[in-house]
Amino acid sequence: MIKERDPDKPNPRAPHPPLAAYYARPGDRDAFVRGLFDRSARHYDRINLIFSGGLGNWYRRRSLHRAGLRPGMRVLDAAIGTGAIARQALRLQGASAEVIGLDVSAGMLAEARRHLAVPLVQGRMEELPLADGSIDFLAIGYALRHVPDLDQVFGEIRRVLRPGGLFLALEIGIPQRPARAAVTRAYMSRVIPRLSGLICRSADARRLMDYYWDTITHCVAEEAIVAAMARAGLAEARCTTEFGLFRSYTGHKELKV
Repeated sequence: MIKERDPDKPNPRAPHPPLAAYYARPGDRDAFVRGLFDRSARHYDRINLIFSGGLGNWYRRRSLHRAGLRPGMRVLDAAIGTGAIARQALRLQGASAEVIGLDVSAGMLAEARRHLAVPLVQGRMEELPLADGSIDFLAIGYALRHVPDLDQVFGEIRRVLRPGGLFLALEIGIPQRPARAAVTRAYMSRVIPRLSGLICRSADARRLMDYYWDTITHCVAEEAIVAAMARAGLAEARCTTEFGLFRSYTGHKELKV
């Protein structure tokens, strides 16, 4: 008989330790994250614009192209949010596009429905409601820090990818150079939360960006994420860093021999 894991016990495979400033027990994490994104969903596109300086869509589109997205691929945006990555996938693929969106937040899915005419499913990345080998390209945009178990999520990703299927996750990290790290910390821990709260006129928008920064600060190193990808069986697992800040995790499911 398999013993179930205690939800209130810290999970060594989580992307970051429990954050007591936001939830009292590890088992409260999922409900907190879902509720925060539900309440912030209507502000999320504006927050993204503030954060990216208007370059976010260009960066997403370029990252998808570099990772190998091509027309004719069946795509899963596994944390679709308001649809930022899905919109760029549709733009790259044109008339042949087949994109599915998944998110744990009902509020985010409601916002995505306002912009996208694609199938949308409420679900969790660690329990993908898709058949084995049914996806050609799986993307995650800035959401790996919000999952409860990296090994479980990457195992699910490998399961739903077809042989030869591609994986891309975009993330944010802290630059290694002290000067860049100090600028990033000041901008993301002070400027962005305050701007988000003021421009959106929402305490939830500010709290979301406070939480966003804290998950970045406490996230495991990229080497740990790449190792989890490799343990799950994703081939050529790697992390590429740009501008010291942006992380692109890529891998693929090996072709059957």
